[in-house]
Amino acid sequence: MGIVPLERALQLAADVDLDLVEVAPMARPPVCKLMDFGKFKYESALKAREARRNQQQTVIKEMKLRPKIDPHDYETKKGHVVRFLKAGDKVKVTIMFRGREQSRPELGFRLLRRLSEEISELGFVEASPKQDGRNMIMVLAPHRATKAAAATAATEAAASRARPPREGDGAGVEPVTAPADTTAE
Repeated sequence: MGIVPLERALQLAADVDLDLVEVAPMARPPVCKLMDFGKFKYESALKAREARRNQQQTVIKEMKLRPKIDPHDYETKKGHVVRFLKAGDKVKVTIMFRGREQSRPELGFRLLRRLSEEISELGFVEASPKQDGRNMIMVLAPHRATKAAAATAATEAAASRARPPREGDGAGVEPVTAPADTTAE
């Protein structure tokens, strides 16, 4: 309708039994539409809900280590970190110092650097190691390609669980059983 004075716009809305809804308040002049306000609120709530559903939730897993960890235990913990990164999750690696270990923070730095070098093809250091009281913390994040692969794998797995059985899948086929033993006792 173009630029219309407020009184005229309100009169037009009342004539067609609709509401005058301001849809772009920051524009000059502000943009308004004649519509049912209840329907507008409902549709905007639907859009907001859909946007929340499509947001990716970032999950932070935590792995705790000690500075004098056994080599086999280290490999086990590294395996968990690799699994988390492949799943597309961030990993917070915490090294816990006790007693005299607190006077040797370089052991923790060295261990965290070694871990970050060994998993460099799966992820990168998002937050570099820093001392936080008795603990040293580093955050690892997966590469974007790893996140995308994990997301597609998850959607494919969900789709395969949700799809109904098709002909040729073996659904509806009677299982073959061996004949019962007919010997008398």
